[in-house]
Amino acid sequence: MSNVKFYSGENIPLEMHKVRIVQKLNIMPIERRLEALKEAGFNNFLLKNRDVFMDMLTDSGVNAMSDKQMAAMMEADDSYAGSETFTKLETKVGEIFGKTLYLPAHQGRACENIIAQTFVNPGSTAIMNYHFTTTRSHIVRNGGTVEELLNEEGYQVNSECLFKGNMDIPKLRALISEKGAENISFVRFEAGTNLIGGQPFSLANLMEARKVCDEFGVMLILDASLLADNLYFIKVREEQCQDMSIREITRAIANQVDIIYFSARKLGCARGGGICTNNEEHFVKMRELVPLYEGFLTYGGMSVREMEAMAVGLEETMDEDMINQGPQFIAYMTEELQKKGVPVVTPAGGLGCHLNAMEFVKHIPQQDYPAGALAAALYLVSGVRGMERGTMSEERDDNGVEPFADMELLRLAMPRRVFTLSQVKYAVDRIAWLYENRNLIGGLKFVEEPKILRFFLGRLDTNSDWPTALVQKFRSDFGDSL
Repeated sequence: MSNVKFYSGENIPLEMHKVRIVQKLNIMPIERRLEALKEAGFNNFLLKNRDVFMDMLTDSGVNAMSDKQMAAMMEADDSYAGSETFTKLETKVGEIFGKTLYLPAHQGRACENIIAQTFVNPGSTAIMNYHFTTTRSHIVRNGGTVEELLNEEGYQVNSECLFKGNMDIPKLRALISEKGAENISFVRFEAGTNLIGGQPFSLANLMEARKVCDEFGVMLILDASLLADNLYFIKVREEQCQDMSIREITRAIANQVDIIYFSARKLGCARGGGICTNNEEHFVKMRELVPLYEGFLTYGGMSVREMEAMAVGLEETMDEDMINQGPQFIAYMTEELQKKGVPVVTPAGGLGCHLNAMEFVKHIPQQDYPAGALAAALYLVSGVRGMERGTMSEERDDNGVEPFADMELLRLAMPRRVFTLSQVKYAVDRIAWLYENRNLIGGLKFVEEPKILRFFLGRLDTNSDWPTALVQKFRSDFGDSL
């Protein structure tokens, strides 16, 4: 990993790549942004990209590809069956993870569907460090329940803990003993734990979980979608791994788990996904679902061009100078916001910079969706689109009761190699202004509320005319600026 110091003493991330293809952006006037919010039902997912300046909604499928990935796409073999492109990808997955049996799928949640249908039985329990929205939905739809065993530090928005994604190992052993191993579908670790601020787990913690799973004969699964960030944090934060290469850390992680699945929209900077294992019995059970839901076994619902790009992208993930860019930009943004007094999740994790909406707009009660309201307000004053990761992302139970999220976060994703430092500084500037005017922000309420994954499709309205007051204050301070 490159170690570059600035003579000026500034501590800023240095991009280890150059930009050769650009895409024009536009900033709409704030009045147009208010209209766009109303058209989208105050749900950032329903905004049209033409109205967005900086799209920090997600890193999924929007990471910049490298020149080598683009070139590889021209070599694709588009045979329906027996594609040479598939063989190339299968070989690369085996080389990196040491798992020789690979099933292709069009993205991560497709992998979750296959795994849940194969291993989740009615009444069974899936244990995980923390849930992800689609993962839990697939498990519940197949009759299972989810138990989260995140370590206590993980629930603290601000902490000195470097691995807030770690699982509580004593609780893991106790829960399996209580329920019985035969009633456990699997134990799942999520790399770069999404809903608590992109927080990593340590290799040591994963190894301890492996021992418990072996003790009881329970399967251990890894969601590796955000593995790149987790690899970086293990390399720089975990003392026992600092002399290991990224490739060695990757293999050490893979050796601890029975099944790995991932979304290549995140891992590998392409579009697709897959499941890999060395267990022939598990492989055969899952394999028959691929043609049913995804496509034939040598393309799995993916474009072969994307498969070529994925094979190259997985290899590039072994490069420290590639995987450090996201976390370093996120850390820079987090530190700049801290200097301005803006409440953020610390330590800075992967995936994106996370604003603590519970503190940012503490006057808004959770039933009025503070993280969702903050997401709408930030878009309004900046054109920056982030993602609500709070109570809006939860689902009502069978009795219609709405559970409050453990955290109310506004995630500002940092797609790899996409934004410049000046754009990050712009986002920081507008967030700081919004924090000074936070008391103008009000809450939201659902007017159309789907039962499943409502944060994707639901439409909301404001509980007062607070957006108009925010527009007026913006014009008062910025004049005719965009």
